[in-house]
Amino acid sequence: MHGRPSHEPGTPRTARHDWWGVVLEAPDPGALARFYADLLGWEIAREDDDGAAVAPPEGVAYLAVQRSAGYVPPVWPARPGEQRMTMHLDFEVADLPAAVAHARELGAREAGHQPQPGVRVLLDPAGHPFCLYVDDDGDGDGA
Repeated sequence: MHGRPSHEPGTPRTARHDWWGVVLEAPDPGALARFYADLLGWEIAREDDDGAAVAPPEGVAYLAVQRSAGYVPPVWPARPGEQRMTMHLDFEVADLPAAVAHARELGAREAGHQPQPGVRVLLDPAGHPFCLYVDDDGDGDGA
């Protein structure tokens, strides 16, 4: 992408300036960031009254949450006239039942509609859908 710096291999992640991420909205960004940090085993990289971010121990990706006083959780599956899901997060796992149980212990709930085997749609504590999946064919796409 134009405008993004390149870095030599081995550049410490804290010295890089090519971070990228996904930002979710929630009424309590700290709580949702802690949910994803616990779910993924990531660290809280930043937290203040307006938002928070979690990041893995390696790499330059992050998941951020920004405060939204008027947040309305999406409906899954979509229903006419209601807040639609515009994106969701996918996480590959090796043991789907264990991963679902862990997510539920942290406050996620399973969605009522489960569209395919080998994938579990869950809702995080703020209502964002996310998928846990096992990649049975080894191509990394969960399908």
